Amino acid sequence: MRGDNEALANGGRRPRRRGCTYCSDDAVPVDYKDPQGLRYFVTERGKIVPRRISGLCAKHQRSVQLAVKRARNIALLPFTSNE
Repeated sequence: MRGDNEALANGGRRPRRRGCTYCSDDAVPVDYKDPQGLRYFVTERGKIVPRRISGLCAKHQRSVQLAVKRARNIALLPFTSNE
């Protein structure tokens, strides 16, 4: 199982949960007009990265999700990959 392999790779300890990047830095808002900032939360295939991987809190994950969808609608981000 995946969880067992991760625990063994870290010496039997769970990886430390990192905090939300937007909560720690209030000066940087989530903006749909910033495609470079949103690309961190989108995979190569065009899918939005889930909370457990991105490390965002629920509030900021929802705002990133909405920003990605808005950026896709006005063609700042692609819906799918170029492949």
